[in-house]
Amino acid sequence: MRAEYDFSRGVRGKYFRRYHRGANVVVLEPDVAKAFPNAGAVNDSLRALVNIIHRQGTALAGKSQVTTRGKPVGLASL
Repeated sequence: MRAEYDFSRGVRGKYFRRYHRGANVVVLEPDVAKAFPNAGAVNDSLRALVNIIHRQGTALAGKSQVTTRGKPVGLASL
């Protein structure tokens, strides 16, 4: 450990519970990151997108399968 690292005011286990619940890290491309001011905005946008996909999937039930670039898209893949 380098001498310049100062952990004297660190809190042991501060993020333990959050990490223990599970952590997913996604790195956004710079152009995408510019569109979102914070993690909450990213999560809100993704939730809205999932809802849209779910509604479209429900509306299209029994019809031809929704595809993206030739690959089937479904909620299970989200």
